[in-house]
Amino acid sequence: MRRLFTAAVIVMMFTLCARAADSDLDKRVEHGYADSGGVKIHYASLGPTKGDRSKAPLIVMIHGFPDFWYTWRDQMEGLSDNYQVVAIDQRGYNLSDKPKGVENYDIRFLVGDVAAVIKRLGRDKAIVVGHDWGGMVAWSFAMAMPEMVDKLIILNLPHPRGIARELATNPEQQKNSQYARNFQKEDAASKLKAEQLAF
Repeated sequence: MRRLFTAAVIVMMFTLCARAADSDLDKRVEHGYADSGGVKIHYASLGPTKGDRSKAPLIVMIHGFPDFWYTWRDQMEGLSDNYQVVAIDQRGYNLSDKPKGVENYDIRFLVGDVAAVIKRLGRDKAIVVGHDWGGMVAWSFAMAMPEMVDKLIILNLPHPRGIARELATNPEQQKNSQYARNFQKEDAASKLKAEQLAF
């Protein structure tokens, strides 16, 4: 019983420390908006406290589905001594605008959103990091605007040609990616909501 109590106290201390660290991060993060063709794209920024932040290399992080900028909080914290780290909310997510119509979520607009954030920060280029769906946006950004990419870091997504090949020819990949196609069906939102309520 004593061990169980001790373990519970330790877990509670770690939880409180993590909350305090997150609270401290919340106080230091600066929020802003970039205009991308009339669509407001929210971003959170954290950078060096010493010296001129605008001279620090810029990292732009793009989240996946169904995340938002806060997914990157640990990486922002870890990199902010030497970089200006900016995590965006992609259009349709969290504090960014949510334009009506699927046509407003075409990859060219998502690429434009990243460019708008970089320009809003007064920069010509950035280290671009993408995870999951954000990886597809990052790949597409690098292919469409290579002059704006200093370095490209992709987490959890192969090159678009590789994934297209696998989706066309590999039954196992087709099966593993079915969930993404399910999100595109007309009744996807109501089914997802029903599943959440059942859980």
